[in-house]
Amino acid sequence: MLLAIDTATQAVTVAVHDGATVVAEHSTSDARRHTELLAPSIRDTLRAAGLRPRDLSAIAVGVGPGPFTGLRVGVVTARTMGLALGVPVHGVCSLDALAHGVMADGERTRFLVATDARRKEVYWAAYDVTDQGVRRSDGPDVARAADLPAHLRGLPTAGRGPLLYPDALPHALPQLDVGAGALATFAMGALRRGEELLEPQPLYLRRPDAVPQSERKPVSTA
Repeated sequence: MLLAIDTATQAVTVAVHDGATVVAEHSTSDARRHTELLAPSIRDTLRAAGLRPRDLSAIAVGVGPGPFTGLRVGVVTARTMGLALGVPVHGVCSLDALAHGVMADGERTRFLVATDARRKEVYWAAYDVTDQGVRRSDGPDVARAADLPAHLRGLPTAGRGPLLYPDALPHALPQLDVGAGALATFAMGALRRGEELLEPQPLYLRRPDAVPQSERKPVSTA
C-alpha cells in the first residue's frame, strides 16, 4: 500500500494506491491552510481505504517546485511518517504528477504545465507524449509567464498559470492542481519499472521569500 501526498500547489491532496489502482483519495483546495488540513486528510483517506498507518509499505510525496511554506508541510510530514513507520519515502516532481493527471483525461502530443510561483511568476515544465507515456522535455524552471518562449506559451497548459496570466497562456486545460491519485499512479508505475524516483527533498528553484539577513548590524554600546 502506497500513500501519496502533495502540498506543492493550492490543493492539499492525499491518496492510497494498492498496487493496482487508487483505492481512496481526498483533496481540499486552500492555499493558506496546508498545515491544518494535511493530517486530517491523511487520517480520513486511510480510514476510507480501511487502513491504518502500519498497513503502508511506502510513501510518495510531491517535492515541488512550489511555494516554500506549503511545500515543506508535505515533505516533512512524509519523511516523518516514513521514519516512524520504517517505510521508504519517494519524491516525485509535482509538475510531473500534474502532467500525469492531464493524460488521464485525454490524448495530446505536447503540453505545458504552469503553476503559481507567486511574485508574478510560474513554475513550468513542458511534456511530450510518447509510446512510453508522458515525458518531460523541458524544465522544471521558474519565470514570468510572458517571458516564456512563444512556442511554449502557445501550448495547451495545465495548472493555475492560465487563470493568473490568460494573455500569456491562453490555452487552458481543466487540470488546475496536483491530484494525489495521479501522483500515486505515476510513482507506482515508476517503481514497477525499476526507475529511480527523487529524494524526498523540496525542489526549490529560487530562494524563499523570507531569508535571514546576511550581515548583522553592530549593537551600540553607547
